[in-house]
Amino acid sequence: MEDSSAPILVVVNRFRVAEHEAASFASDARVALATLAQSVGFIDGVLAQSTDEADLRMISTRWINVGSYRRALSRFEVKISAIPLLSTAIDESSAFEAVQFIADGLTRDVASGRAADADVIGLGHASAPVVPPIQS
Repeated sequence: MEDSSAPILVVVNRFRVAEHEAASFASDARVALATLAQSVGFIDGVLAQSTDEADLRMISTRWINVGSYRRALSRFEVKISAIPLLSTAIDESSAFEAVQFIADGLTRDVASGRAADADVIGLGHASAPVVPPIQS
């Protein structure tokens, strides 16, 4: 188990895969997962098939932190072999920070790294919803 105060990032991508595309998807998913696994900060990953819905697949990966995952996505090899497949995932939230761990009878809570203003501040907002331009 990661012994850091920062929460581990869990990424879950789900896919709807037609029966005639299943073999191709499996091959592409294995390549994508193997490429992601070569990234710094990658902990582990899994390719899975639903036991309830024949066309539902999942790729799940764990990362030491959100920065490692984001840096992995910017690697050239990942852009070539993983991003095209990941872009076909079901459009839903896919990244989650682990805030509690239970293993070997021990429970450990980790503080969330999510910013208190994460729902208000986004890309394009330096530190507030409205940032006046710098006067030159």
